[in-house]
Amino acid sequence: MNWTEFLPTGIQLSYLVAASLFIVGLKQLGSPASARRGNQLAAVGMLIAVVATLLEQQVLNYTLILAGVVIGSVIGAIAAYRVAMTAMPQMVGIFNGLGGAASALVAIAEFWRLLSLDLPLSTTALITIILGILIGGVTLTGSFVAFGKLQGILPGAPLLFPLQQPLNALLLVAFLVGSVFFCIDPSNLPVFLGLIVASLILGVAVVIPIGGGDMPVVISLLNSYSGLAAAAAGFVVNNNMLIIAGALVGASGIILTNIMCKAMNRSIFNVLFAGFGSEGGSGGGSASVGTQQTVKSIDPEEGAMMLGYARSVVIIPGYGMAVAQAQHTVKELVDQLESMGVEVKYAIHPVAGRMPGHMNVLLAEANVPYPQLCDMDDINPQFEQTDVALIIGANDVVNPAARHDKSSPIYGMPILEVDKAKHAIVIKRGMGTGFSGVQNELFFQDKTLMLFGGAKDVVAKLTSEVKQL
Repeated sequence: MNWTEFLPTGIQLSYLVAASLFIVGLKQLGSPASARRGNQLAAVGMLIAVVATLLEQQVLNYTLILAGVVIGSVIGAIAAYRVAMTAMPQMVGIFNGLGGAASALVAIAEFWRLLSLDLPLSTTALITIILGILIGGVTLTGSFVAFGKLQGILPGAPLLFPLQQPLNALLLVAFLVGSVFFCIDPSNLPVFLGLIVASLILGVAVVIPIGGGDMPVVISLLNSYSGLAAAAAGFVVNNNMLIIAGALVGASGIILTNIMCKAMNRSIFNVLFAGFGSEGGSGGGSASVGTQQTVKSIDPEEGAMMLGYARSVVIIPGYGMAVAQAQHTVKELVDQLESMGVEVKYAIHPVAGRMPGHMNVLLAEANVPYPQLCDMDDINPQFEQTDVALIIGANDVVNPAARHDKSSPIYGMPILEVDKAKHAIVIKRGMGTGFSGVQNELFFQDKTLMLFGGAKDVVAKLTSEVKQL
């Protein structure tokens, strides 16, 4: 058999192998112990898919493609090495946006190609082009707005104005009406350009009313959109691999978004349309916490004595630890405590930090053993037997008001039940609130002790004091 006759079959078999690697890799990303291997398998699958696609299509200029691969790889490698772990959600947001842009450009390029060759545009082709433009455009501008909020370029608070949601709905209706006109007359370029502009405006309009505290959920949702945009691009260019890969990304993004919403006890509708989740507010207290209440504070020497003479310690990391890059210092403290016979575990809340798995990745970077990382459901029953819960920069995820205060915005949100531990030490710079904007009633309880200061500096002092015990 001539190799050119076997090529189409070989390419489809390559796509099958690549899709299998994607699925296995995605499965292994579910555990910190196998995540690195899963990422490598998925990368190999993508390499196979790219090579097979280049063999399948009639590529006009391999030199330009190679140049693009080299330039993109260099930029990606530099960005990946230089970005701080605390800025990883922003980086994911940018990647989502660029993925949406690529999908929209594929749809636009396919339209121009068919139009320039005077080829007939079927209804199916027109619908896939419209979907590619809509999903890709919304993902592009929406992701960049999310990036701006997370990075502090845009205000973290929801940007609201009168009749905002009706105007958004009107914009969507205008896009749908324009799509009908476009299907009727594909040669109408003003309508086509109007669809592109409308999709870009929709992305901005949908994301600006969402607060910065909800941006991790939005990033996850936009990640799903980028997958759907890729799948739409696959239909546009009739590429099975792109359809499969896009569908996997879209489905996994939706699942992750649902997990995050459950962990915050909120619906995706509430996230998108409630105008909640502003960051950085000083925040009024919940109904059960009065501003006249005082807190008890200690110094590192007292904290070290409590930790060093405890039998069991549970560490609850939060965004404050990530900002301070204190994970290595925390690991040093834990090693010292374990050498003294203290049992130490880490309690990980699903939405601690800025994205799911944020704390796991930070702690893995510090070589924390995976068995010490406990999920919320596993660790909560153990708090009653815990001598000291050490909270490092976490806030809403340990607020007991979520269990009983129906007036609190976080009521019903699953939390780490650190208030059931015998003692709690909270490391924070000040009495600022979390994304909910309410005070944490845990800070005012009799068995809670505040240790004020930057996480890295305070933990280092604790470690030094513990060594002297």
